[in-house]
Amino acid sequence: MNIQLKHKIGHSACPHDCPSTCALDIELIGDNRIGRIHGSAENTYTDGVICAKVARYAERLHHPDRLMHPLRRKGEKGSKEFERISWDAALDITAEAILAAERRYGPEAVWPYYYAGTMGLVMRDGINRLRNVKKYSQMFSTICTTLAWTGFIAGTGRLAGVDPREMAKSDLIVIWGTNPVNTQVNVMTHAIKARKERGAKIVAIDIYQNGTMSQADITLCVKPGTDGALACAVMHVLFREGLANWDYMNRYTDVPKELEAHLADKTPEWASAITGLSVAEIESFAHLVGTTPRTFFRLGYGFSRQRNGAHNMHAALCIPAVTGAWLHEGGGAFHNNGAIFHWNKSLIEGLDAFDPKVRTLDMSRIGPVLTGDPSDLGDGPPVTALFIQNMNPVQVAPEQRKVKAGFARDDLFVCVHEHFLTATAELADIVLPATMFVEHDDLYQGGGHQHILLGPKLLDPPGECRSNHDVVSALAKRLGAEHRGFDMSPREIIDWTLQKSGWGTLAELEAAKWIDCQPSFEAAHYLKGFGYRDGKFKFKPDWTDVPASRSHDWGIAHLVPRLPDHWDVIEKADAKHPFRLATSPARDYLNSSFNEMPTSRKRAGKPRVKMHPDDMAAHGIADGARVRMGNERGEIGLTAESFPGVQPGVVIVESIAPNAEFEGGWGINTLTGADRAAPVGGAAFHDNHVWIRPA
Repeated sequence: MNIQLKHKIGHSACPHDCPSTCALDIELIGDNRIGRIHGSAENTYTDGVICAKVARYAERLHHPDRLMHPLRRKGEKGSKEFERISWDAALDITAEAILAAERRYGPEAVWPYYYAGTMGLVMRDGINRLRNVKKYSQMFSTICTTLAWTGFIAGTGRLAGVDPREMAKSDLIVIWGTNPVNTQVNVMTHAIKARKERGAKIVAIDIYQNGTMSQADITLCVKPGTDGALACAVMHVLFREGLANWDYMNRYTDVPKELEAHLADKTPEWASAITGLSVAEIESFAHLVGTTPRTFFRLGYGFSRQRNGAHNMHAALCIPAVTGAWLHEGGGAFHNNGAIFHWNKSLIEGLDAFDPKVRTLDMSRIGPVLTGDPSDLGDGPPVTALFIQNMNPVQVAPEQRKVKAGFARDDLFVCVHEHFLTATAELADIVLPATMFVEHDDLYQGGGHQHILLGPKLLDPPGECRSNHDVVSALAKRLGAEHRGFDMSPREIIDWTLQKSGWGTLAELEAAKWIDCQPSFEAAHYLKGFGYRDGKFKFKPDWTDVPASRSHDWGIAHLVPRLPDHWDVIEKADAKHPFRLATSPARDYLNSSFNEMPTSRKRAGKPRVKMHPDDMAAHGIADGARVRMGNERGEIGLTAESFPGVQPGVVIVESIAPNAEFEGGWGINTLTGADRAAPVGGAAFHDNHVWIRPA
């Protein structure tokens, strides 16, 4: 890709909720505007490639509907009637409402709520400093990564894997539970490099024929939630055919003999009946893995979307431990590199003020929380004040009917700090305009790679937009919250955090643009032992004691089977709900981000449910017809699309389209459940039974 050098180039990092965290070259075209964004060719992971939606980011940054001034609701909740007010008035009203909630019920009635609208450590996580100093309700982050992370750590003892750039040195890349063509394009960059340079094969395992499947050499289309059965059958074949690496297992794993005995009846025939794959497909895949030492398992976040997802992630991860693929460059497994950065976030998050006695609320259960579910609130007070940054729960959170009912409460005050008038902002009392990533300083880490990156301020904020840090600090003063982090600039916080974490200074990072933190080959491949105290990979983890950094004891961890299996806890299709629905990621949206971009909306089109032609015929549904789709949580209206690339009985709605795109404004998450998935919680967004009928 050729970068036009007519403009000054600014260097930054993509702030969005994607493991690629791309290093960016941004055209600065003058008049406080940007042009095209390019992937940095100098960064060895980004490798000059970024997704189309970020490449056209100017469309978002300079959007005419962007929020520019603080707003106060003047009509009924949800009326979308707001009036412009000053920043002082907006902050005063917000602080007064929060203090009123504290006076009536105590600080736990206040819930600062956020997630990954930005992945910058200062702007994303600084809200926790206010939470910890004021003893507001804690938030357990379950809405995205929890199940997959826990499943991976259950095996390795640590959230880290082989250098993801090693995909280019592999002979077989297994892309399982992720659609990187839609969600993290750089995975495909390195996988295709291996195919071009080494003749490597790419295997894609997913629940429908998507963009990644179309680029793979071999595709395995499984029924949702059945990955564990496939993994068990593959390992059964490896043991049966003498393709298991006993020398490796005896040295590096805990119970290989017990695993072999456990898998004796987990035959390809058994797995075929569960997964919908043929016996021949399973046998062929197992032999390919067993005879290709340099096999790279790229395991994705699809495992976080099923009720048995953590268990399935662990089962898939066991395969390279059976073959000993970890021994080889280009072999082993990767999911996320979160453990390699060893951050000291005490200043960013105010961890010196953290009180473990303060109650924790599950972010995925915001609907039940706001509608007073006693299993969530316990002996604590109702939540009567919400301060929201980087998150759009009215569109994104499960059980949307409960979420909307909670936001409609007259006794609930809501302040939303946002870029656009989202579905959540429409229900707020106060709406504050936020900066975007090129308008403030921040610090980033790669989840899908090994770099620390700087995102410096390149433009002045438009209108009256203020950064997350500035708003949190201004509220802190009005709320009587004292912490030195509130009096520091983002650059000062970044510099302190880098130095205390062992990564040098801000000046050094600014000069270098990023830091390559990749551990040694021996460490990344666990050749000196896995992350557990005994150094063993765990085929048989104790799910009540997995050393995950993000965990909470909801009393359900003991439910997970110890050894790999098909754990049949997924939501069942039945006579009333004959279909299994997955809300897989769309290429042009990222959760609800980019919903406002005209090009993304045009490319994505109206919401539609992909159905197998046989299912459509059986239910009297024509291609392009309007349908109703529902379950016990509610129902929605959208369009049916004939799609042979899915197993009968499975339907796909690529997400997350705006609620307003669906009939009546009830979005796709009307149908998703908020019940906690074991071992430590998490929302099963792709695990829903539904009925479908003509409208």
